[in-house]
Amino acid sequence: MEIIVEETMSVRDCLKLLLEKSGLPGDTWHLRKMDWCYEAGEPLCEEDATLRELMICSGDTLLLIEGKLPPPGFLKVPVWWYQPGWHTGHWKSHPDQMHGAPSPGGVWRAASTQGAPGDPHGEVSLLYLGDLEISEDATVAELKSQAMTLSSSERVVPSPAFLRAWTVEGRRPGRLLRVSRQPLKEYKLGRKTEICLEPLQKEENLGPQDVVLRTQMRLPGQRAYAPCVDLVWDTGRGWTAGSLRQRVAHFCSLPVEKIEIAKYFPEKFEWLPISSWNQHLTKRKKKKKQDNLQGAPYYLKDGDTIGIKNLLVEDDDDFSTARDDLGKETQKQLALGKKSQEALRVQNGDLFSSTKTPGRPRAPEASLSIHVGSFR
Repeated sequence: MEIIVEETMSVRDCLKLLLEKSGLPGDTWHLRKMDWCYEAGEPLCEEDATLRELMICSGDTLLLIEGKLPPPGFLKVPVWWYQPGWHTGHWKSHPDQMHGAPSPGGVWRAASTQGAPGDPHGEVSLLYLGDLEISEDATVAELKSQAMTLSSSERVVPSPAFLRAWTVEGRRPGRLLRVSRQPLKEYKLGRKTEICLEPLQKEENLGPQDVVLRTQMRLPGQRAYAPCVDLVWDTGRGWTAGSLRQRVAHFCSLPVEKIEIAKYFPEKFEWLPISSWNQHLTKRKKKKKQDNLQGAPYYLKDGDTIGIKNLLVEDDDDFSTARDDLGKETQKQLALGKKSQEALRVQNGDLFSSTKTPGRPRAPEASLSIHVGSFR
């Protein structure tokens, strides 16, 4: 539907006009501007502002979306329940599934589960709980507390400290809301932000410099891993490879020189080893600002998977699994398929052009002289 309105019309009046033209009942509607991806963008929250003030131009598309906007200073947040793929059963019933323990012999072991060992990169399980209207001044702890009221009796947790809150990005956990006492407005959550809650086996109170990583111990003699175990790494001394290796070694009760670690890139099905900085840089080239795992090539962040290899029982440098081989082969076949389709399209285009009626013959070429005058 196309309508012509004055650019000085307010958002409220424009909404009323569109509802009248569309014949839609009720007042639980709002407007959003279509973005460059042809998707619903941010809502037009300032109802008293004019279309000109909000940079609405001729030819723009406004979407009429059902749902009343929250009052100014409030957020309407869809809340999901996040159950990682390597957790099975009720959280109370399996207290050892998330947290491994050092074995009596000093070799770290994780609790095993049925099926393929340690595959956290499969389908992510998100269960929609409902929408939550909350003030931007509320803290992360208050968000968790209010979100607990949306959960059913089957997912009861003792307190908000047993929940971890993430933003949802691409149907997966994205950014971790780590500090419980930090107001939501300091996280700069947009009006399209969604939140997922991850249940924990024990209370957690993360500091501003704590990073949550998913660690997996390589199974000796197999191209597979034990189930994931969460590791909290305090980056107060820097995001260095040496600091992370020390933390992982302590976590696994192994000497730091007897472990190798690697970050997993699930979109590429690749493992990138994380060596001590002095192992792959000479002293002359060593620069302090470069020793930062947040930057290239690791881009380490909350929720990343770290593979751990115990060199006491396995000393090769292969971190890959059979699943990685299958994933790479699938990507290769998809790439070859795209190339074949492109070649076929070009071939068909050439065949089609060759069957066309020949165009008018080109005129013979003639010499052309250009004289540039002097304007001095």
